[in-house]
Amino acid sequence: MNETGKCQSCAMPIEDGSYCQYCTDENGNLQKFKERLERMSQFMLARQKASTVEEARMKAALYMSDMPAWRDNLTLREFLKENGL
Repeated sequence: MNETGKCQSCAMPIEDGSYCQYCTDENGNLQKFKERLERMSQFMLARQKASTVEEARMKAALYMSDMPAWRDNLTLREFLKENGL
């Protein structure tokens, strides 16, 4: 089990490693920001945590900004700034 027992990208419980199966590409690497943002946005829409794609995207970006994998990501910072977040 990793230090926290959670994916460093989305906080899903995991047994080992840094990232869950949903946050990695076919090689086991963390997905690119835009891909992860879109997938997390779709998850939020499916779970009815947002009513529009845009709202889901903003909520996903804010959530990601608290995650260790994304906290210092420049692309995420730029996205948040561009959207007044």
